[in-house]
Amino acid sequence: MSVTSKILNQINNDVVNLKDGLNPENISYWYEKIINETREMAPPWLTDKINVKQDPILPLKFDIDISKRAVRYFMQIVDANLDSMPYSTKLYFLKVEEILSSEMDKSLV
Repeated sequence: MSVTSKILNQINNDVVNLKDGLNPENISYWYEKIINETREMAPPWLTDKINVKQDPILPLKFDIDISKRAVRYFMQIVDANLDSMPYSTKLYFLKVEEILSSEMDKSLV
């Protein structure tokens, strides 16, 4: 295999991995995993206040319905799972954390 072929194969693999990381089923899987782990970590009285719902029309849109008191548990679980995620999924959840942080900051003002 030539050097050019190896480089093209690597680029192709990178693009496929990035694309797969933003696949709605992949994001949904990670949300489900994170929500379940957050519910396990949070106090029992908060578990019913930790939810996420996928939009049926826009499959990459998720509505996070979470109590302000449970946000820190959610973020801890996201941080704990980042290393296991594909790169683009990791970027997605880092953005989710950024948005949640800014929303929490707004509520404090």
